Amino acid sequence: MRFSPELSKVKSISKPLKKPDFTKPILFIFGPTGVGKTELLLDLDPQRFSVINADSIQVYRYLDIGSAKADQSVQAAIQHYLIDIQDPWQQFSVGDFIEQADQACQEIWSAGKVPVVCGGTAYYFKHFLFGLSEAPPSDELIRDHIASQIEQNGRAWAYEYLKRVDPVSFARIHSSDIYRISRALEVWETCGRPLSSFSIPSEKRNGMQPLIIGLQREAEVLRERLGLRIKTMFDEGLEEEIRSLIRMGAQASWPGLQGIGYREFFQAREHGEWSRSLIADQIERNSRFYAKRQLTFFRSFAEAVWKDPSDKEDIHALIEAYLKTFSG
Repeated sequence: MRFSPELSKVKSISKPLKKPDFTKPILFIFGPTGVGKTELLLDLDPQRFSVINADSIQVYRYLDIGSAKADQSVQAAIQHYLIDIQDPWQQFSVGDFIEQADQACQEIWSAGKVPVVCGGTAYYFKHFLFGLSEAPPSDELIRDHIASQIEQNGRAWAYEYLKRVDPVSFARIHSSDIYRISRALEVWETCGRPLSSFSIPSEKRNGMQPLIIGLQREAEVLRERLGLRIKTMFDEGLEEEIRSLIRMGAQASWPGLQGIGYREFFQAREHGEWSRSLIADQIERNSRFYAKRQLTFFRSFAEAVWKDPSDKEDIHALIEAYLKTFSG
């Protein structure tokens, strides 16, 4: 496990940069878990492109295998931003993502390259493209109060409370996504309005005109890839990664451990039922359901061009045609 990542091509943003110029080219590449996003990145010319990670778990240090984080060879082959930038006990909000991704774009354009926002966290893409909703900003006192209530009454209580006060958000948010549950309850406690009542802007931020490529595969192919991916994660040492986290003092409530591939271990630990086969089955089941939810959300991007990752020539031709519109 890498406790102090020192990869020269992995970038985080440490100082404010000027407002990004979104009249320049930018690529979005998204798709469900296991579809083959990382493999596609390796086909990009590292002299022309840099990657901005849009996976909400890969931003965290120490969470490598379970998050299917691009390994050192991939990160060395093409520059990555927003990987290993946060400790797993810290929150990393969608607002944080927008701020750092904006700055990363500016840095990439300044280097004469094209940013490629790539990942599977759908709401990162949505808010990066359109901006945040008009919901009230986070209130530290109310947030701490909600956290205290959840610690006292449990996650099931929080999810049931959300169902009562904001059934629309309840339908959108998975029961294990304690960060988004907490945020929705915080908004309710702050202003007495459900989070779902605040709309996302309909206009793209600052005239952004990305090329949006959605990756998809036949359902059975994706299912097989997910099964192989989970087996590979265990073979590569996922259980030892979890044990290392536990030795660090990891708690099930840590924001970084809400992702699939981590929460199943901590749920099993809480119930005293640590079984590799049962946990692996649960991870695979949750991954399949998550992939379906991802596709549903991603299909809301009307401008997305959907491709099978194996159609590499078509994808590269699509990218080149898009970039030519900026060369004249």
